[in-house]
Amino acid sequence: MKALILSCNTGGGHNSAGLAMKERIEAEGGEAYFFDYLTLAGRKVSRIVGNGYVNLVQKTPVLFGLVYRLGAIVSRITKRSPVYYINGMMAKYLNKFLEINDFDVIIMPHLYPAETITYMKRKEMPLPLTIAIGTDYTCIPFWSETECDYYMIPHEELTDEFISGKITKDQLYSSGIPVSMRYTENIDKEDAKKELYRELDLSKADKERLLLVIGGSMGAGNLKVLTRVIYLLKKRKDRIIVICGSNERMKRRLEHIFRKRESVTILGKTDEMPLFMKAADVIYTKPGGLTSTEAAVAGSALVLTTPIPGCETKNRRFFGRHGMCVSGRNPYAQAAAGLRILNNHEKIDQMIYNQHNAIPQDASLRIYQFIEAKLRERNDI
Repeated sequence: MKALILSCNTGGGHNSAGLAMKERIEAEGGEAYFFDYLTLAGRKVSRIVGNGYVNLVQKTPVLFGLVYRLGAIVSRITKRSPVYYINGMMAKYLNKFLEINDFDVIIMPHLYPAETITYMKRKEMPLPLTIAIGTDYTCIPFWSETECDYYMIPHEELTDEFISGKITKDQLYSSGIPVSMRYTENIDKEDAKKELYRELDLSKADKERLLLVIGGSMGAGNLKVLTRVIYLLKKRKDRIIVICGSNERMKRRLEHIFRKRESVTILGKTDEMPLFMKAADVIYTKPGGLTSTEAAVAGSALVLTTPIPGCETKNRRFFGRHGMCVSGRNPYAQAAAGLRILNNHEKIDQMIYNQHNAIPQDASLRIYQFIEAKLRERNDI
């Protein structure tokens, strides 16, 4: 299998799903090429789109929620949205790339390249097998106007929600959301904590409880208030590690606030998130589709914090409905919920059982095997 994986730098979750598929395909002996498809039109285009999205989410999440709801309305009342036409402009670049590069399948963990693929299909441009991957526990606006060959969805419960526009039940496969195989590595929590503490040059790995606070790839959410409240409520033996992602401004603020607090560690980007999640006694994170899924696959007590309005609201609702997390209406309630569950081992065990029951541990393998089967069918015709 030779796969082209197209994503877009509007949040890290889409890229994480794409890289998880690249990891799986290569592990199975195939070839996989992953990149932000907007770079085909130039790195400046990619940078403008990515930075615009990040600034909107970090600085005005309420406005992002309004845009999301407007998108849902437009998606219901129009056959072809402005999103379709804007991404249709990428067709000439992608078509030129495909003319000189041969692939068996195009995998898209992002709406934008799927809109471009749709435009190309309508213009009868040649394409290999096309696979879209949903990375949230809802059907986001505009999926319904796309025309990929198949759609990988996070859970069978979402089937009816995805059947709209030109998407039929036969095009849907309940695969789960692909995450790195590192999240399924069999490592004991205490061993993971000792390894993590060695890497961070910390002591007391066998005596502390680890409270992991994650802001997602963009460091979004009210990390400052949440971390302060957790610090005020936590026990002396609890350590807080905050991961701010690419939000350097938030990292500097937190470093200043907690500069004299030895039990608080502030970090930026990390390539060791699977180890952090395996080591954590409780994870606080906003309900991004990928981060929530990674935490569930890792198997940890999970607190979903205030969502960015839109699909994250649906993600938190889905996880809560399936008993895979606890939450609260504000940072104080969220902090308290996580600290309460720390002392309730029975509830933690039930939560982890629910996570493993509802979230596939091998989504990337399922998707790989699905694609293999479809390629064999095409070759037999």
